[in-house]
This record gives sequence, C-alpha cells and structure tokens, in this order.
Amino acid sequence: MKGPQFRNSETVDFIVVGAGAAGGVMAKELAVAGFSLVVLEQGPYLSEEDFGHDEIKFAIQKKLTNDTKIQPITYRKTEAEVAKPFKAIEYGRQVGGGSVHFTANYWRLHESDFHERSLWGEVQGSTFDDWPIRYGDLEPYYTKAEEELGISGLGGANPFEAPRSKPYPLPPMPVKSSGVLFERATKKMGLHPYPAPVAVLSQPYRGSGACVHCGMCELFGCEMKAKSSTLVSVIPIAEKSGRCEIRPNSYVRKLETDASGRVTGVIYFDAQKQEVLQRAKAVVLCANGVESAKLLLMSKSNRFPQGLANSSGLVGKNLMWDNGTESSGLFEHPLNEFKSVQVTRVIHDYYDADRKRGFYGGGGIDARFDFYPITFALTGLPDDAPTWGLEFKKTVGKYFTRTMTLLAHATSLPRETNSVSLDPQMKDAWGLPAVRITFDWHPDDIANMKWLVEREREILQVAGAQKVWSFPVEPAQPNLMPSRHLIGTCRMGRDPKKSVVDPFGHAHDVPNLFIVDGSNFVTSGRQQPTATIQALAYRAAERIAGKAKAGEL
Repeated sequence: MKGPQFRNSETVDFIVVGAGAAGGVMAKELAVAGFSLVVLEQGPYLSEEDFGHDEIKFAIQKKLTNDTKIQPITYRKTEAEVAKPFKAIEYGRQVGGGSVHFTANYWRLHESDFHERSLWGEVQGSTFDDWPIRYGDLEPYYTKAEEELGISGLGGANPFEAPRSKPYPLPPMPVKSSGVLFERATKKMGLHPYPAPVAVLSQPYRGSGACVHCGMCELFGCEMKAKSSTLVSVIPIAEKSGRCEIRPNSYVRKLETDASGRVTGVIYFDAQKQEVLQRAKAVVLCANGVESAKLLLMSKSNRFPQGLANSSGLVGKNLMWDNGTESSGLFEHPLNEFKSVQVTRVIHDYYDADRKRGFYGGGGIDARFDFYPITFALTGLPDDAPTWGLEFKKTVGKYFTRTMTLLAHATSLPRETNSVSLDPQMKDAWGLPAVRITFDWHPDDIANMKWLVEREREILQVAGAQKVWSFPVEPAQPNLMPSRHLIGTCRMGRDPKKSVVDPFGHAHDVPNLFIVDGSNFVTSGRQQPTATIQALAYRAAERIAGKAKAGEL
C-alpha cells in the first residue's frame, strides 16, 4: 500500500466503494485526473505471497470469495417462498475483487447485444430492452481497457465480432489440446473457432512477466502477476499518484445524505468493527451487482424511503444469472488439460438468437478444462462412474488426463421478479441484513440451455470423444450453481421511471452519486462480463472527471 493516508475528518473529492474490476479502474482514472479519493474495500489487501496452489484452500473453500459464515446469503425461487441460507452468489472479496480469481475470459459484447429488443421484439415475461448506448459508444473504452490491463487475443479472428479500432496488445495464448480438438471438430462442422481473448499475459507486458502455464487460474490469484487483475495493473498506478488511498477491511454500512438529497459521505466498519464516517464531495459505487444494490437499499432516509436512488423501485430488480451449460468428453489419448489457462478456443456461431429455434437466446461455446484434481474427483465424473474404492481411483486416474469440457455461456433474460433484497430475518457478522436472492429462470433460458447442451454434445462427438456426459440444466434448490456474474440490478437508461442510472452510471435521483459496475447491464450478453464492466468504468470515469472539473458535481 503506497498511497496517502487521509484523515476521516477530511472531505476528499471522491469515495469509491469497491476495489474490484470497476473500482480499480475508477480509482486509477480519477487519481491520475488529479482528484483525491478513498477506496473502501471490504476485503483484505493481498499480494502474490498470499496466493498459491492449495486446491483445498482456493478451489474448495474458495478463500478469495465472499464467506457465508460472516456474510450469509439466502435464496428462494419466488417471493412466495421463505428464503433459506445458501451461497447463491460468489464474488471476489479482496483488493482487486473478482479480477484476482476469475477465469480471465475477456470478450466484448457484440453490436447486437446493445439493441436486441429492437431486433427481436418483446419477450413475454421479461423486462428485455435496448441499452441506451451502442457498441460504438463503448468501443474506444474496450480498446483502452485491453491496452491498460494487458489482454491476449487475435483481433478479427472471430467473424462475428464487432469492428475494432486496434488489435489486441498481446498475441493469443498457445493452443491447448482441447483447443486443437475443438478447432478440428468445429471446422469440420462448418463453424468458426478462434483464439480466446484472455486477461492473461502471453508475453511480458508493462513490467509483469508472462504466464508460466501452471494451470491454476480460475479461483486462484496469480503469483506471477500474469493475470491482468486490477490488483496488479491499475491500482498501483492510482496509489503512486499520491492522491488515492486504498482502505482494505472496510465494510460499508450506509451512504449518508443531507436534506437536499446529496450524498455527503460513507459510514463503514473498520477492521476492528468500529464505525467510521468518511466524507466526500461525491461517491462512486463499484461494489458489484449485488453489494451495490444492497448498500442502496440499506441507505434509506426520509427523503429516500425505498432506499437511495430508488424512486423507480428498480434497485435490486432484474438480476441476471451466470447461465451456462457444460458437457464433457472422454478421449482415447491423454490430453493433459490441467495446464495453462482454462480456455484457448471459442465459437460464436450460435451467439445470436434465431427464431427457428422457437425461443429467445443464444450462446458462445468454449473448449476448456474446468477442474483441478480434487474438484474433478468430486464433481467432474459422469453419473455412472464408481464413487468409492479401487475402481473409483482407476476411473479418476484415467478420466482426469483424457477429459475435456465444453462450456456454453448462455443468455439470462432480465425479470423484475429476479432480485436482490434485504433478508428480514438473517443478519451478517456486523448486524446488518443479509442479502436475499430471489431467482428463477425464464422458460426461454431453460430451452436455450438445453439446446446448447445438444450443440456441445455434437461437437464432442465429432471431435472423437469415446464417451460424452452433460451436467444438469435444471438443478433443484439447493443445488443451484452459484452465480459469479452479478449484473442488472441498477440498470442504465434515459427514463428515470424505468432505470436507476443514466448511460454514464449517474444516479437519476442523486446529483453526486454514480453506480458503475455490472449492475448497469440492461441485458446479459452471452459471455463473461468483465470486459464490458471495465469499458463502462473507463467511460464513466471520463465523464465523472469532466463534470467534477467543470464544477457540476
């Protein structure tokens, strides 16, 4: 930690809540623009020495994600049910947030993603709508994010991608066995595989070393600084400016407002669970699509009885899930997939919706290996595999080195009934309401995922798999797969009655409050959202800095 130490009595220019994918970008941009700011992060400030290859610690216990022992979460399918404790969401809980432990897929949205309602029409039972921005508005900021963070890929290799102004700054990662088999099979089927863009350094870049192909990416921090997290890319720049203080272990309770409706500061618990008030001229919430909504709902006042920035009643609504499907195939010869990044080849041939399918939706499919030795033994085998004894050991030994997985990133349709709210009974370790998740799939999402499973199985069979198995599309509670893509709960729009923030993340109801993270998404796309979250953050930061310099905040 190299930044300044501001006194609590000082009024800084900005408070940024959350030091993750969006918050790290926001901190760097505002600091280098000349503003003083405090970044409040609920988790610790870790370094490379804190990471390692302990599968139990990071892949099973998930020590880099939120801990339900101190931050319980409840889940229910519908409002008619009583929510029960369940880890329904997972997010990074440290400086750098989810960018520290994510798989590092780094895809831009397509042009069609921003105006799907206009292209498709209404989807019954969904609050499906166009974004108030278009791909062209965001393209320069996608490019800036790729250059500042360090993204490896091959521009133009995906025939379905939107136009790019510049190539990726780094070449793609070397192809793995799964990528070779996937590429051969999909080309044989007339499809269009391309090198996966990833936030991992294929070559040394800006003082960080290249990936050493250790195989421990998803759920792990990178000891080599080769994963392009905000922890190692932009946050150090923010601190070196001398104007940005990162305060880890700071658990925000409430955003304070005055009688005129302006935000005046943030109340948080420090590491000793003592309440602290930090004042600021403006606040930027970058806490993720669940925590940002939670904080707004907890920040009630006489002026904001439904929660801060919630005159629309939409804060917490339209939660979209990390929808996806997985199928695995067993091959004759060893693939040794337990190496390097998870993904090296992708197809987007099935990305756009097609009325011939009879439902709305689509997906991008990638070839990967999503397991480590223990997680594969516990959850990666087919249902008919032995579960105990010598035959179990033999099966794990054979399957682990000869298996590859296809994962489809699918649409998640927004619905107002899918939401983040405050649980009326459950409390966290600070005595605050627990997050309550209400979520059930739209019928088109189920149909889409079942259709994508069929496509996965086809590809694996063409690739030469001896055996193919798929993971269930409709798991029953409490086996709902936790979502790590936390989007949609403070959607952007131009109409304050139908949205929470404007196209730059500026809260409609509060003149000096911005909400900039995955909560701004209007629709889900069909891929990992980090690239879009960070592009939105760069775009919003430019706007915020401009308004502040003009005295408009």
